[in-house]
Amino acid sequence: MRAAVIFGLSTSPSNLRLFKNASTTEWIDGVPALSSDADAILIFGGDGTIHRHLSALVRLKLPVLVVPAGSGNDFARALNLRNIRDAVSAWRNFESGSGKVRAIDLGTVTESSTNTVHYFSCVAGCGLDSAVARKANRMPRWLRRNGGYALALIPTMFQFSPILLRLNILYGAGTMAGEMSKPLLLAAFANAPYYGDGMHVAPRAKMDDGKLDLCLINPLNRLKLLSVFPSVYFGRHLAIEEVEYLQTERVRVDSPSPVEIYADGEHVCATPVEIGVEPAALKVIV
Repeated sequence: MRAAVIFGLSTSPSNLRLFKNASTTEWIDGVPALSSDADAILIFGGDGTIHRHLSALVRLKLPVLVVPAGSGNDFARALNLRNIRDAVSAWRNFESGSGKVRAIDLGTVTESSTNTVHYFSCVAGCGLDSAVARKANRMPRWLRRNGGYALALIPTMFQFSPILLRLNILYGAGTMAGEMSKPLLLAAFANAPYYGDGMHVAPRAKMDDGKLDLCLINPLNRLKLLSVFPSVYFGRHLAIEEVEYLQTERVRVDSPSPVEIYADGEHVCATPVEIGVEPAALKVIV
């Protein structure tokens, strides 16, 4: 067997040691040029590392093992790969032929002006969470790995003002299911349940249902907002009256002035965009 290995920030070939033990696999460094160059891909890193390689992973169509080694590991968490030990176990099973390979959906953000498509694994969003992600990304890496998102959230929520968004909810081949235009504190478009290093923002999201889960937070006072966000870590925020939750296949997002879209904690583009799902776009080893 031949396996390609992609190392993210703060990872190196030393991280491969546990996977090499008692293994006969031939290891190839970096993204393979062709699908025939490898049988699988191991990617060491967090959500940002995975996000940056999604286009290549979709193109290659090879089974991918995510090894959680980043400052945020929400995609690995959604795949029930909680630590390195889980990833090693999944790899051993895959090598022996008894492992599971699962086809999952990926989210897509399509820029309206250029039709450029960006993939995301977990959650795309705009509003408060984009402002928090921008602040967290400026922190030292060690701080991001130790609660950086939460540390960035607290001051940002007291400074952030709602943004006016127009959402066109679409089904099937562009069938309009609904339209709303209103100020929102946050709009999250989820392919997976988690983002922000463990925030359970979309507790009903499944990565193989061809659906996008939308979590919208309407304006509310600062003190109530402060009480809402701890509940997000447990997925209990859906009971709050200012929170709206729905599922769709695609949604067009527009605003009077450009609003930044972040996905998997990384800046992607600005509105107007269309956000959707590409079913069974990626094969993962679980």
